[in-house]
Amino acid sequence: MESDLLKIANKKFKSRLIVGTGKYKNMKECAQAIKLSGAEIVTVAVRRVNITDRSKPILMDYIDPKKIMYLPNTAGCFTSKDALRTLRLAREIGGWKIVKLEVLGDKNNLFPDMIETLKSTEVLTKEGFKVMVYCNDDPLMCKRLENSGASAIMPLAAPIGSGLGIQNKINIKILRNQTKVPLIIDAGIGQASDAVQAMEMGCDAVLINTAIAKAKNPFQMSESMKYAVIAGRKSFLSGRMTPNLNGSPSTSKKGLI
Repeated sequence: MESDLLKIANKKFKSRLIVGTGKYKNMKECAQAIKLSGAEIVTVAVRRVNITDRSKPILMDYIDPKKIMYLPNTAGCFTSKDALRTLRLAREIGGWKIVKLEVLGDKNNLFPDMIETLKSTEVLTKEGFKVMVYCNDDPLMCKRLENSGASAIMPLAAPIGSGLGIQNKINIKILRNQTKVPLIIDAGIGQASDAVQAMEMGCDAVLINTAIAKAKNPFQMSESMKYAVIAGRKSFLSGRMTPNLNGSPSTSKKGLI
């Protein structure tokens, strides 16, 4: 597995688990959960997580950006204008060019506004950003995002924070077959088996926040997600047996007594 690296833009990572930094009780708990997960990328909601005000707890004091890559995202943005301003600010603050774009269209289910998302992706890629895009699982729109220069396609498995798991396996399989850039399940993972399933379907990585942060034992769940992603990836690479509706004996029929 040492040579099986996740490649995003011009960077390589051993871990295929990306972890969010929101919803934890405090930054200390967040840092410990991320450490146990083995994640090398963490998402940072630029509009919500403190990364500049030294008078308050600041993320950099708990998670070293020199050891773990920060992935600024536009969580909470409902227009292309707000998303663009947020990511341009992130570039000014920390020099970040690999970013996660998230333009929401509905305040209840938090589904992405794909028109605004596509528009934003086109602008950001022209400005030199490497854009990882939160999107719905529509193969046509995802192909347009890829053609517009997206560095990663990140379809939801279910609504953000719902923990419902992968609801549309067919579309995810279609996306796997057509997508040439990394395909990362972004939202809706609820338990370790969901992460295994995503990886067994051939997804390149999963992004998990709520399932870890809101677990009764975040640290134990963090570790379980780490091993679930590894197991699912190994299973995918192994090449599963051909399914068969009939039984097949485990031992040879030759030489029966």
